[in-house]
Amino acid sequence: MKTDVVIIGGSFAGLSAAMQLVRGRRSVVVVDANSPRNRFAKESHGVFCLDGKTPVEIRATALAQLRSYPTFRLTEDTAVDVAQTKEGFSVTLANGIQYHAQKLILASGITDQLPDIPGVKEHWGKSVIHCPYCHGYELQNRALGVLATSEMSFHQAAMIPDWGTTTLFTQGQYTPDDAVFDHLHRRGVSIENTAIVRVVGDGEHIQRVELSDGRQIAIKGLYLVPKVTITSPLVAKLNLERVETPMGTCIKVDELKESSTAGIFVAGDLSNPMQSGTFAIASGTMAGVAAHRALIFNH
Repeated sequence: MKTDVVIIGGSFAGLSAAMQLVRGRRSVVVVDANSPRNRFAKESHGVFCLDGKTPVEIRATALAQLRSYPTFRLTEDTAVDVAQTKEGFSVTLANGIQYHAQKLILASGITDQLPDIPGVKEHWGKSVIHCPYCHGYELQNRALGVLATSEMSFHQAAMIPDWGTTTLFTQGQYTPDDAVFDHLHRRGVSIENTAIVRVVGDGEHIQRVELSDGRQIAIKGLYLVPKVTITSPLVAKLNLERVETPMGTCIKVDELKESSTAGIFVAGDLSNPMQSGTFAIASGTMAGVAAHRALIFNH
């Protein structure tokens, strides 16, 4: 089946890209397995006009609007293979259906690597979080912690006191230098070097953390910076250039979200070193506009 653009990934970035293209009267197929990275979040916050909506609600609203355009098509399946062709790209789905497109947008394919500490995964996206702008307001005026996963955690720890009393848990692995330590001290951050070995709560709200020496510290919110890894096998098949960031690996793109391979655009967390719903929407919009321009000028 032929289409102008195939978009792999149907969350904030992919659907934002699709909106630009269908409004440009181009045929678009969104391939989505409906297993987005944001599925662990109870609500989305800080997204313009959508504050407090769930990711499921936002996706449903976007799809309802997109379906009013006759050139839009959603296929809920997994893309298992992709290849370059003379005309552009072919995308093969798990159900055997194959789409042929002139341009390709990748908007999925990364996974958070969380610390292997009991209780972290169970509370992820609820009271164990990464972004204060996305979820911090709901945890304000409480005892908060930052679980160090890299030196980026020092920056995070310096921010969090604007929301509540903050303790930085270095896990005995990350030691701030004198200048950073002084800044954290001025911000009122307490530093705990004994490692957290368990996060205790009810699956939504955490109550405390247990340390390796047996002590327990009461906190109501725990921040961490997860490492992200590219898990989509399609990226390797396409041999796209990558770049290392403090958050992990992402796909290298130019200012128009085009990858190292002409005709392949990358949107959302797969290409954004800084990640949030708003940034995903913005990058999807740019990728959609850029793919439309490429159909016109680089056919």
